Amino acid sequence: MPDDSTENGPDVDAASSGDALGAASASHRGIEPAEQAAAMMTAAGMPRMPARVMMALVAAPEGGYTAAQLGERLGVSAAAVSGAVRYLQQLHFIQRRSRPGDRRDRYEFVHDPFYRSIVGNMPVYARLSECIDDIAAEHDDDQGAHDRAVELAEFFRFLSARMLQIVEDWRDHRPT
Repeated sequence: MPDDSTENGPDVDAASSGDALGAASASHRGIEPAEQAAAMMTAAGMPRMPARVMMALVAAPEGGYTAAQLGERLGVSAAAVSGAVRYLQQLHFIQRRSRPGDRRDRYEFVHDPFYRSIVGNMPVYARLSECIDDIAAEHDDDQGAHDRAVELAEFFRFLSARMLQIVEDWRDHRPT
């Protein structure tokens, strides 16, 4: 009679031994590259759990994941998932969808969220430049503060203009 562990494969053994990541790998794909991407996003300043949830949703099957499925995939509690999805929803990186007849909401990665974020924040850069110009104007007698404010205001104006060009270039470049 064959040994069950070799017949069912390593994922089943990992799941039966209580290894959460092994259990998740039996039904989820892209776990390792998603974790690597999340680590890079964390290093760039995003909180760890939202980065992990976001990358899990990038790798999610069509229709996304429920909170329970996210917790299973990541090996974390419902509370950790709840806080992360709330954070990501505020940034408009993910969306919650309900389905008729299904009591559980599903979470999905928003199509092109960084594009939307950049476009949505462009008026903020213009207003920020104006506020910083006001700081410069109030420091005519302090050359150091005046020059720092002028340079920062110019940087935000430059950033806004370049970001608009980058978004337009992306529209022309992206696959349809």
